[in-house]
Amino acid sequence: MPSSRVSVQDNEERSCDASSQKKHWKLADFDIGRPLGRGKFGNVYLAREKKSKYIVALKVLFKKQLQGSYVEHQLRREIEIQSHLRHPNILRLYGYFYDENCVYLILEYAARGEVYKELQRQKVFNERRTATYIASLTNALIHCHEKHVIHRDIKPENLLLGFKGELKIADFGWSVHTFNKRKTMCGTLDYLPPEMVESKEHDAGVDIWSLGVLCYEFLYGRAPFEAPGHTDTYKRIIRIDLKFPAQPVVSHQAKDLISKLLVKDSAQRLPLKQVLLHPWIVANADPSGVYKD
Repeated sequence: MPSSRVSVQDNEERSCDASSQKKHWKLADFDIGRPLGRGKFGNVYLAREKKSKYIVALKVLFKKQLQGSYVEHQLRREIEIQSHLRHPNILRLYGYFYDENCVYLILEYAARGEVYKELQRQKVFNERRTATYIASLTNALIHCHEKHVIHRDIKPENLLLGFKGELKIADFGWSVHTFNKRKTMCGTLDYLPPEMVESKEHDAGVDIWSLGVLCYEFLYGRAPFEAPGHTDTYKRIIRIDLKFPAQPVVSHQAKDLISKLLVKDSAQRLPLKQVLLHPWIVANADPSGVYKD
């Protein structure tokens, strides 16, 4: 039975959906609260839309910094992609507006914060928690790929936890709409697949690779191909130098899933729908998508 608190959240979700249809937002429409995070191009704040009283996250990006790094086109693409994705494990982008100095993104507020910070606190996640998060992320990526969107930067820093503890993909800065193979190297070093490291064309298989890296990092507390220098990391990725430490103890089934995701040939990586049917996911993932201690 859902609590009254959850039902209030659901009502607020509907009210925000209605209010997000408003065409001309401005900063004066919001009460700005505490900072939620800081990024390269600006900051994120807790905010309340005055009319609906709905709580959102307001991402404030400075135009000069965007222009100085030549990423305006990337931001436009991010807005277009994220605003059209509708999935419980993808952070909603309700709208955007801008003034002379800044661009403002009106985002769903993920009340429980960053997965990255939670992983730092816990050091590692247990298998039930990891499987629940991996299943949720897999469902979200299936939705993205069906919409011809490749994320290309799945990592703990880009994942948030919602009001109930559900995982949400939060950053689409490197995402692309794609009907053909791409060749741009992007993303984060430890999560780069072999095809990107070798400057070859890539497709949606890059997200499947990232899923394997993420699963490993959740269970072992570090990325699988981590090395002292960039060059050494590249070499380990290209060789698929995958090693499973004795500690912490991780089940054979979990290792089996990781091994089927971290395959050099992207066409041979376990398809996302098969990930959901893998015995380790079936045995460990909470069907609700919410990990319970």
